Amino acid sequence: MDYDTIAAISTPTGEGAISIVRLSGSEAVAAADRLFQGRKTLHDVDSHTIHYGKIVDPETKKTVEEVMVSVMRKPKTFTREDVVEINCHGGLTSVNRVLELVLDQNVRLAEPGEFTKRAFLNGRIDLSQAEAVMDLIRAKTDQAMNIALNQMEGKLSHLVRNLRQQLLDILAAVEVNIDYPEYDDAEVMTNKILFEKASEVRYQIDRVLSTARQGKILREGLSTVIIGRPNVGKSSLLNQLVHESKAIVTNVPGTTRDVIEEYVNVQGVPLRLVDTAGIRDTEDLVEKIGVSRSKEILKTAELVLLLINSHEELTDEDRMLFQLIGTTPAIILLNKADLPLNTSVDEVKNLAGSNPILRTSMTDDRGLEELEQAIASLFFSNRVTENNETYVSNTRHIALLKQARSAINDAIDAADQGVPVDMTQIDIKRTWDLLGEIVGDTVSDGLINELFSKFCLGK
Repeated sequence: MDYDTIAAISTPTGEGAISIVRLSGSEAVAAADRLFQGRKTLHDVDSHTIHYGKIVDPETKKTVEEVMVSVMRKPKTFTREDVVEINCHGGLTSVNRVLELVLDQNVRLAEPGEFTKRAFLNGRIDLSQAEAVMDLIRAKTDQAMNIALNQMEGKLSHLVRNLRQQLLDILAAVEVNIDYPEYDDAEVMTNKILFEKASEVRYQIDRVLSTARQGKILREGLSTVIIGRPNVGKSSLLNQLVHESKAIVTNVPGTTRDVIEEYVNVQGVPLRLVDTAGIRDTEDLVEKIGVSRSKEILKTAELVLLLINSHEELTDEDRMLFQLIGTTPAIILLNKADLPLNTSVDEVKNLAGSNPILRTSMTDDRGLEELEQAIASLFFSNRVTENNETYVSNTRHIALLKQARSAINDAIDAADQGVPVDMTQIDIKRTWDLLGEIVGDTVSDGLINELFSKFCLGK
């Protein structure tokens, strides 16, 4: 199917070595050729070649840019359309001027994610692979990148399509027995056989869902909140983990008055690290707002790092912080271990419950390596593996898999109770449809538009 020709800047905004204007569509080569002056016209060059020349304004005949132009003809392109990429010098003015000239050639500005959307609509990739493109761009660790690459290569798609085929085999056998009961050689789809086949599908869904928690963490980062009384070393811990002075550190309590957020890679686990204002009763209006925000963020935390000043006795504010943690996984850090210990370790153990307790010092980096190991151990059993697992990390995919598991459970329960197979097939069909939404076989146009609208412009 032919769509109108689109164009966009596909490199980040700002100064750099190179900026690229990408075109895709049936008129991509012709549009670029009207602006290009080189040894050959772009119509005459071979596909998948790059050519030196100039971009010239057709009206003024003035040279706008010195460029390298790549020409890639369909169908062996990302969008399965003709694609042209104009490589300009990096910078704001030149690349925008080239884009303006391109858009004057009966070419429209691409919508966010429209190049990838066309790759999906033209059958180059399925929906889960398209979503993996953005996951790859946003990957914060090597593990997250490898999971995105596996999904782009179709690892999840292959699994889902195999499950759908198994469900289709069940549905086909049910239909044969309903429509042609007189055929003795047709498979007799008894409830027992349906139960066994549906149970196998459920097992495979459960297996991939077992990676959901780790996969989601690797994709989105583990929301980790640093809390503690003022001046216990929260900002120092943030700076140590980030390996950069992101937060102001002073001896004055209440220095951090707002939330500071940074990403950090801890043994392959991406942490969305949040340094909060010291939680205490205060009359300072600005600090009070910071404390309130800290308490709100704590409600959404997936991991809490609670710092205690081990040089002092526990205070009521410390005890209150243990209560605020609730059931959220936490690591208790008895900080300032370079100073004499005056905190009751027994009371801390009683308040901490099963949460690990570590001695740390931001002054001499004591306990930081143990902290990183404890974080990895809590969520990945000390290691992150991505090669032999089909990780599911996308929230939409996880939700659909859970719905599919619920639907197949209904089918298994019905078969177990002896419900007629033509009734049970309704739940089998629903499972098939839900899995189809993951790869885009049964998804609505509205959802497709919504998903691709979240992509960056030019991708």
